[in-house]
Amino acid sequence: MSSPELIIDVLRTQLRAAGITYRTLAERIGMSESSVKRLFGQKDMALSRLAQICQAAGIGMDDVLRRATDARPQADTLTLPQEKSLVSKPRLLLVAICCLGHWSLEQVVETYALTEAECIGFLAELDRLGFIELKPLNRYSLRMSNAFRWLPDGPVQHFFREHAVEDYFSGRFDGAGEALMCLPAQLSLASAQELNQKIGQLAADLARLHRHDRRLGAGERDGYTLLLGFRSWEFAAFTALRRT
Repeated sequence: MSSPELIIDVLRTQLRAAGITYRTLAERIGMSESSVKRLFGQKDMALSRLAQICQAAGIGMDDVLRRATDARPQADTLTLPQEKSLVSKPRLLLVAICCLGHWSLEQVVETYALTEAECIGFLAELDRLGFIELKPLNRYSLRMSNAFRWLPDGPVQHFFREHAVEDYFSGRFDGAGEALMCLPAQLSLASAQELNQKIGQLAADLARLHRHDRRLGAGERDGYTLLLGFRSWEFAAFTALRRT
């Protein structure tokens, strides 16, 4: 179901919940009942008409749009061909990662050596790949869920191992706001899943702080990267010291 269809479906549900029939709505907006039925039978609706109906029904338009966004199916992973398409163009992968962090077009162009036209082209390509939904004024929404992860041992993970991990961990991690921790623990599966949810929340907090600090000048912000990994693993040298 497309976004316009979802919006109409949510609006119809909200009208029913409010006890407003097509006949009642038709009287309030000065249309015939049959015209209102045809309006809802279409797969799209002008924003001006949507606003008129919401106002006549006493329904918040923002609430309708938010519910439609929440109802839209979202993917937890990309397909193998989708990931291959990303790693085949490192700058496309860069923009995709920025989108995961909810960067605006302006932030990407401000930070990286990409023209606005190039960045818009990459956003359009990500839209075709099903990674984002491109909206007017070059805004977008992610088609990925909050539980999104790269394919295990997939193209993007291979790309990170080859190009990013060694470079990332070669740092001293002693700068302001930096940290490096390696914490072993004995956990049940339930506890591991609980911690995994908290990691997801941490990623969401990073995106929230990123959006909040967009109001600051470029000189007041610096590039930070959170690289998280959590798995059943022990360093081989430590395993060799285990009691038998």
